Parts: sequence; C-alpha cells; structure tokens
Amino acid sequence: MLRRSLWLCLCLCSCPARGLRIHEYLYFQVLSPGDIRYIFTATPAKDFGGVFNTRYEQIHLVPADPPEACGELNNGVFIQDQIALVERGGCSFLSKTRVIQEHGGRAVIIADNAYDNDSFYIEMIQDSTRRTADIPALFLLGRDGYMIRRSLEQHGLPWAVISIPVNVTSIPTYEMMQPPWTFW
Repeated sequence: MLRRSLWLCLCLCSCPARGLRIHEYLYFQVLSPGDIRYIFTATPAKDFGGVFNTRYEQIHLVPADPPEACGELNNGVFIQDQIALVERGGCSFLSKTRVIQEHGGRAVIIADNAYDNDSFYIEMIQDSTRRTADIPALFLLGRDGYMIRRSLEQHGLPWAVISIPVNVTSIPTYEMMQPPWTFW
C-alpha cells in the first residue's frame, strides 16, 4: 500500500499537467455521513474522460436515479456541478459518463454492480461509437459503492459530501481511515 501511494505521489508530482493515467489510483474521502467517513480508492477510465486537475474540498456525491444512468435522470438537477455515483450495467461506461456530463456533472464514479466485489478493479474502456467525454470517470469497487448508497439510504440523505482527490502520501499509515471491509 505504501509503495503504491508513493508511486502515485511521484507520478503526480513529476507530471501534474497530464493528470492521472491508467493503472493509477485516485483516492477520495467521504466526509458525511460519518458512519462511512473513510478514504476510498478508485481507478480512472483507460481511454476516455477528463482528469482531475482540481481538488474539491467538499463536493456532493449524488447517487444517480436511475442508478445505471443510461438515459434521462430523475435527479439530474442535483447532479449539476457535483459528482455522480452510478452503478455499472445497462450501457457502456462512456454512455454513463456522457449522461452525467450532459446533466452538468463535474465527474462520475461508476461502482461495480457486483456488491461483493471488494478487490477487483474493472478497466473502463471506450465503446465503439467514437464518442468522447470531457469529465473524469472513475471505477469504484462494488462493495464500496454499495456501502455508500446503503449509508445514504439509512440516513435518508440524497447525497454524501466528499473530498476528492485526496493525497494519501501526506497521511501516516496508522491514521489512514480505510473501509474495514476492503483490503489495502
């Protein structure tokens, strides 16, 4: 874990203009609700979408409705200028990213629809349509996405508040607030 974090920091420090590339990790922290106040790991799309050139200290992570975000959203007004949490399935990763972009989202986090997935990252790739997307697209483990959505439902909240990206190299290992269900 520490070696992976140091490698990420070295890459980001040595090539900040390019942002994150594939096989790198991006970290975000849920600030609210407090029961899931952990640092989560996500991976960027391989060959589409933008990069995080801005750090958001507090931004809403809004679960899309419908969760798969393959068409018009019932809560699109809440996604404007925020980050959307979307479930895998129903259409391509690029299609989901474009739907969120069309609703004014700043980024999309696509969680695996296999809720028991706590270790396998999917490589999100371009579909065959030659379309593009400008906003960042990240893949999140299914267990992490499920736990975030479950917490929001239990608290009756429409969104979580997150900080993204988080530089984990500045946090001592013993202070890392990692999800207890995820192996680091």
